[in-house]
Amino acid sequence: MSRFAETLDRLMATIEARKSASPDSSYTAKLLSEGVERAAKKLGEEAVEVVIAAVQQDKDGLASESADLIYHFLVTLVAAGVSLDDVARWLESREGRSGLEEKAWRGQSER
Repeated sequence: MSRFAETLDRLMATIEARKSASPDSSYTAKLLSEGVERAAKKLGEEAVEVVIAAVQQDKDGLASESADLIYHFLVTLVAAGVSLDDVARWLESREGRSGLEEKAWRGQSER
């Protein structure tokens, strides 16, 4: 398993454990207690910061903001009741299909 995957697994386990923690004891618990809307708002803010760091070609900033983005992405998934396995199923369904084919497929399924 890659270092990233191991770190992601540990982070997800920590976030899951914080669901039952007091919001006074943990930022994650506080964020989860405020619901999916708050988690998603924070996710959006972090996404903007990633874009800014990328455009500024700030490699350290991009890495740091990406870590924040991934954390808030995982919190949003947990708040919404979506598992990493749910995400993996979608990724797996797209394997072997070009990005252009995927966009065309999604366009047809939205009609």
